[in-house]
Amino acid sequence: MTLLGQDVLTRSAKRNKPLRAWLESWVTDVVNAEWHAIGDVRKMYPAADGVPLTSRTVVTVFNVKGNDFRLLTWIDYMAGIVQVLDVMTHAEYSKDLWKMRY
Repeated sequence: MTLLGQDVLTRSAKRNKPLRAWLESWVTDVVNAEWHAIGDVRKMYPAADGVPLTSRTVVTVFNVKGNDFRLLTWIDYMAGIVQVLDVMTHAEYSKDLWKMRY
């Protein structure tokens, strides 16, 4: 897969060092993956969810570090692209304000 938005990951890792190793591992997994549907994603990340928004965008959400953080992505399976949208704490994610941005 082609990974876009790595700057978002870099900023998040700088702000929260415990995230760094998990994010680095996730990047390696994504770059080497061949995902064609959410089922393929769940084979590697069983807790990943596709969250449909009112904009008709489906944001794929990964639970990070035992549910402490959420990694939000948009995946174009046909083109083989994963776009990183945001990394946030579970508390920030739960407020649902992010849904209005995408």
